[in-house]
Amino acid sequence: MSTPRAAAVTLPLAAAATLMAGWAALHHDWSGKPSPSVAQPAPPPPPPKPHWSAATVNQLLAAVEASRDEGLRPADYQKAALADAVKSGLSGPARDALATSSAIALAHDYAYGRIVHREKFNWHIGNPVPPVAAREVDLANAVNEGRLPAYLTGLLPRDPRYVALRKALADTPASEPARIAHIRASMERWRWMPRTLGDDYIWVNVPTYRLALYERDAPVAMHDVVVGARKTPTPLISANVGSIIVNPWWTLPPTVLAEGRVHPGAKGYVVGRAGNGQIRIRQRPGPQNALGRVKIDMPNAYAIYLHDTPAKVLFDKPDRALSHGCIRVKDIARLAAQLASPDRVDNAMSTYTTRTLQVQKTMPVYVVYFTAAPDENGEVETYSDPYDQDGAMIAALDHDRMPTTTPIRHTS
Repeated sequence: MSTPRAAAVTLPLAAAATLMAGWAALHHDWSGKPSPSVAQPAPPPPPPKPHWSAATVNQLLAAVEASRDEGLRPADYQKAALADAVKSGLSGPARDALATSSAIALAHDYAYGRIVHREKFNWHIGNPVPPVAAREVDLANAVNEGRLPAYLTGLLPRDPRYVALRKALADTPASEPARIAHIRASMERWRWMPRTLGDDYIWVNVPTYRLALYERDAPVAMHDVVVGARKTPTPLISANVGSIIVNPWWTLPPTVLAEGRVHPGAKGYVVGRAGNGQIRIRQRPGPQNALGRVKIDMPNAYAIYLHDTPAKVLFDKPDRALSHGCIRVKDIARLAAQLASPDRVDNAMSTYTTRTLQVQKTMPVYVVYFTAAPDENGEVETYSDPYDQDGAMIAALDHDRMPTTTPIRHTS
């Protein structure tokens, strides 16, 4: 009996040894080194760093001085320290750190604006910001390839309206500080805008009380508008046209309900409850409906849309910041016909039945705030500041920035 037991023990040990030898052969060559089949991939090369020279630092100093033409302050980009470095012939890590810090700050402000907290100005239009690391790589490549000036100016808005503001700023004498302030504030807001607006879009500039329909990036129709009052300002947003509602119902917003001018049981109104159980009051379609005959929907987080109004006399007022936030458009049926079709809009308006029309193509709507803007002839005009924003804008633009050698991060 002892012999079978010995064989039973010996056989598994031999098999185990064979398996171990096979595993070692697979993973090691005869020299004892690991097999190439399990070699680790080479680490990625480190990101490029800017290699500054006397020539590129001089380029940067000239670009910093040119920031004045964009309504910014060269002092915010360490102009004095750069000038001293050039004059003294400073080189090495100290100069490189100074130049990199200055260039990062300037590139950031050209691409995304000097003011970070835009929500303080009721601004909610996005301008996508790439990762900080990607911006640092772009800057380093521009420095190392000798194209820093072109790189920096390429970050600025290229829209002709921004270019017109730059020219107007250069042409405005220092004796006109109010005009200069409107232009500088408007240039900063342009730096907040997306660089691509699209070929077709609707443009509502609150201080001008005007709406423009753009096709192929050129205005083809203009409409007077009424915008939000001081206490209920229109938020500055972008959204896409959704649909056109002819003979809309009007759901009273909380700002109107708080005024107490409409009570449950009032003629022409229907009382119900919203999904959360709160009382909801709606006005039936009709000649006196607060939205008029047409509503152009543009879904957004702020419940802002374009609509008609029975109070046509408001369009004759010079100051038309009078609404609860939404935008009333003069001759909105004409605008709706351009978005859908004249026949469909006319047919829907022949009765007071609510009809929803799909637009021929969707397009963005930009609700903006430029107190300086070129007119139809390209000449820059300045406008009133209905929400009193420009004073705070200029104060924020002229607030000293502390020198830093770390990347400036954008938050929105």
